[in-house]
Amino acid sequence: MLRTASAVWHGGLKDGRGTISSQSGVLKDTQYSFGTRFENGIGTNPEELIASAHAGCFTMALSAQLGNANLTPESLETTAEVKFEKTDDGFAITAIHFTTRAKVPGATAQSFETAAQNAKNGCPISRLFKGNAQITLDAKLV
Repeated sequence: MLRTASAVWHGGLKDGRGTISSQSGVLKDTQYSFGTRFENGIGTNPEELIASAHAGCFTMALSAQLGNANLTPESLETTAEVKFEKTDDGFAITAIHFTTRAKVPGATAQSFETAAQNAKNGCPISRLFKGNAQITLDAKLV
């Protein structure tokens, strides 16, 4: 399986602008810039896209883990916060924090916690960040 995305940039770092597009067309010439990455400009940025991808990856992995325990979620809602900061080596993603709220009929607190931890540690994007960013999780049944 191969997925693609592309970026186009025009101009200098601070005064330039770019667009990001994805193979599926969900992102098509989506604007990004210095202002959207380091300030509060309108548009997207790489860290927001990573947060979206990681939230989606983790949530699907959690659904799979619950299925392995013969549990079917009614709903799983996850927010991923990506911490992007300047380090001695330059800017880096240093931490990712998930907040997940779930409705899972028949799940116990322990079975849900086990599934959530397995999903956090096993989803492909978590594995990509292993050793590079601290990944934490606040997962609760509601």
